Amino acid sequence: MRAAAFVYPWDIVGDPAAAGRLAGLGVRQATLAAAYHSTRALTPDHPGHRVVTARHSAIYYPPGEDRWAGRALRPYRQDWVPGADPFGEAAAALAGAGVEVHSWVILAHNSRLGEEHPEITVRNAYGDRYPWAPCIAREEVRAYAAALAAEAAVRPGAAGTELESCGWYGLAHLHAHDKIGGAPLGPVGTYLMSLCFCEVCRAGYAAEGADPEELRAAVVRALDPVFSGRPAPAAGDREAEWTEIAALLGDRLAPAVAAWRAGAATAFQREAVAAVRAAAPPGFRVLLHADPAPHRCGANVGVDPAGVLAHADGVVVPCTGDAAERVAALGPFAAHRGAGTTVAANLTVVTGMGGRPGTLAADAEHAASLGADELRLYHAGLATRADLDAVAAALGRLGREGAIP
Repeated sequence: MRAAAFVYPWDIVGDPAAAGRLAGLGVRQATLAAAYHSTRALTPDHPGHRVVTARHSAIYYPPGEDRWAGRALRPYRQDWVPGADPFGEAAAALAGAGVEVHSWVILAHNSRLGEEHPEITVRNAYGDRYPWAPCIAREEVRAYAAALAAEAAVRPGAAGTELESCGWYGLAHLHAHDKIGGAPLGPVGTYLMSLCFCEVCRAGYAAEGADPEELRAAVVRALDPVFSGRPAPAAGDREAEWTEIAALLGDRLAPAVAAWRAGAATAFQREAVAAVRAAAPPGFRVLLHADPAPHRCGANVGVDPAGVLAHADGVVVPCTGDAAERVAALGPFAAHRGAGTTVAANLTVVTGMGGRPGTLAADAEHAASLGADELRLYHAGLATRADLDAVAAALGRLGREGAIP
């Protein structure tokens, strides 16, 4: 059971001990950010800083100007990590410590791009734009994402990539000073608030047999009680969520919405994966961060498990929580996993972010029993020394038991 940890370039650049410290945890791979969204990150172990503020979505390598010449949608450079190629510098340091590097690429989550090009973003049933969420049904967004995936994924020194936000993004967003919790939406309300009504999506709904204005009115009608102060519909699991959504939208509208969004997401994912494969050497692995419920959206995009494993080399699945959550998250992927495909269980190991480094060994063993064949640890650069000590102890135990190489 191969273990890998997520890191940012700023975790490694400027800290001569960082790569060795990561290797000392017992991980064989680092998933290193090459294109990442805006964030504010604590760096508990870095000798030169304690907080890094990435002010906007950016790439951490020099872009290929020929690739982007004449394009309205293109990635942004960063200036908060020193050097022309922070990804390359970090990758070289990690390789020198014996850690294999895979790139980490964010696709359909870019607030600056949406602010500068509002016409490409998701527009909800009330007409509000989500600047952090490019609409993946749009041809220009798909073309941008495919070009970014090919360039950011296939960096010198990378043996594979993990594509995050490779599908529908919506309302949920780790936004600065976020204040959307006044009317608790729950997963059902969040889905309804995430449906896009841009002109492309309206035409898509119509092509699936749903009148877009009737659909918009149905969404508003379903959400009105929540905004009036009544509790959002409860949903106990992923299947229950969709059952509730279908009941609110009706037997005619719900399938049309699902068909349009699933078709757009599949096309987006296939184009991104194909673009990476066309640029990558043989043996380069392409994994998607994913959730087994097709109606979910966000960083871990909702997918059809059988469909995504037919065109990607595997998935990275959020598994932090209790045993029931791991069963629900991993089971559908494990059922469709074929030879040569990967199902990686992503476990948060930062206590302050809800992680459970103290139970990592047991949680990893349970994930393995459910069909996971790799681990992802979120996030080595954000964790305290105490958390990292717990990770090293857990991986040491798993190694002694033969669970990880």
